Amino acid sequence: MSSNTTYIQAKPSLFTWLRQPVDNAPLVVFRWCFGLLLFLESGGAILTGWVKKALVEPAVHFPFIGFEWLKPLPGNGMYFYYGVMAVLGLLVMVGLFYRASITAFTLLWWGAYLMQKASYNNHYYLLLVLCFLMMLVPAHAYASLDAKRRPELRSPSCPRWCLLIFVVQMAIVYTYAALAKIEADWLAGIPINMWFANKSHFYLIGGLLQEACFQKLVVYGGIFFDLLIVPLLLWRPTRKWAFILAIFFHGFNSAVFHIGIFPYLALALCLFFFPPETIRRKLLPRKPAFAPDAPVCSTHGLRTREKALFLLLGLHFLVQIALPLRHWWFPGNANWTEEGHRMAWHMMLRSKSGYAQYRVVADGQVFWEYPQQHLTPKQARMVATHPDLIWQYSQFLKNKYQTLGYSQVKVFAHTQVSLNRRPHQLLVDSTVNLAAVPWSPHRPSPWVLPLQEDKSPATPEGTKEGARGSFE
Repeated sequence: MSSNTTYIQAKPSLFTWLRQPVDNAPLVVFRWCFGLLLFLESGGAILTGWVKKALVEPAVHFPFIGFEWLKPLPGNGMYFYYGVMAVLGLLVMVGLFYRASITAFTLLWWGAYLMQKASYNNHYYLLLVLCFLMMLVPAHAYASLDAKRRPELRSPSCPRWCLLIFVVQMAIVYTYAALAKIEADWLAGIPINMWFANKSHFYLIGGLLQEACFQKLVVYGGIFFDLLIVPLLLWRPTRKWAFILAIFFHGFNSAVFHIGIFPYLALALCLFFFPPETIRRKLLPRKPAFAPDAPVCSTHGLRTREKALFLLLGLHFLVQIALPLRHWWFPGNANWTEEGHRMAWHMMLRSKSGYAQYRVVADGQVFWEYPQQHLTPKQARMVATHPDLIWQYSQFLKNKYQTLGYSQVKVFAHTQVSLNRRPHQLLVDSTVNLAAVPWSPHRPSPWVLPLQEDKSPATPEGTKEGARGSFE
């Protein structure tokens, strides 16, 4: 064979590019931040009394429908439960038994998430999604106790996809958060005005928060930030300024809205937008340095394990893209009906307040039940304003009266609810026996009455009282 023979190199495929090794510094530093935030979230839930209020004190619980078998542990069990999660968060941070620790935390967090829907929060769901992604990546390959005790694990690199999946995830979250804000109430500034009305006492900025022009800035600034922050972080000329803007934006949200770890989690995720070499140079030891000319992972066919992994990630992102769109499958305003509202990144768009009473007809006798008799104040508000919880509470009342010996039990909910300062109106049909209605998550509930849009909310310049209810 001639020594002058030339070889035509095949054009690299997408999978080859995704498998190419890159510096793993962003992933390693994010593991530190993520583990610390898991510890603070879990330990803080105990110290702030959240576990007591949401899981220990309530006599009735509202898990996600279909997961009724998930119940809080009795006695002090939930304190132990969250204490274990706090320890697991520390193990993730230092990278000790990383795979087992992040998997155990994910399962425990998933259980806690599913067993207490009355305290749903978007950042609880985001934490679950990120835990799933962290289970798939070798975040313990460097600057970890695992790498110290098992030198064969030590590596300064990881496949490119290990960094890109976090960029894609945040692009999905921010994009849907921006699109959700392009609706009448948000553009009118009503939710923001209701939030800021209770914050006039804030030091230095309390007066500023009441100014209409500043509220407009927050309204439109929130849309443009969510819509543009990912592209600005991806583009090198604007990356530094976008990060500074993100610090200000999330710092403001943390100081004013007190939304837990979410602002700090969002800032930590910015690590994946910077060149890995920059992260290593500034935050990690320089040796062993990652060699930019390191050989590409095998360009031959994907191994079975890699095929399964890419298939799993593809399904994950398909679900992430589809879930926020499902509210279009249901008629009406999702902020009112709640159908398709959760897991769709509809954040801080509404406040609902109201009251409910339940008429129970048991063997021909009429009884009136008031949620405050069995529930915490927060739960009582939720079973007045959220149709799925109204249905679940109706099932609770049905079981209660059947346990008392009644055979024929009917439950009717009488509700009056206000959305974003609109006049109170009926949320559910009070003539429907909810004890006999099956729950269908994939079809609209005909007993949920549509929002009467002609009952317009008050303008931000109107009343300044705070709203009873909850933002999500």
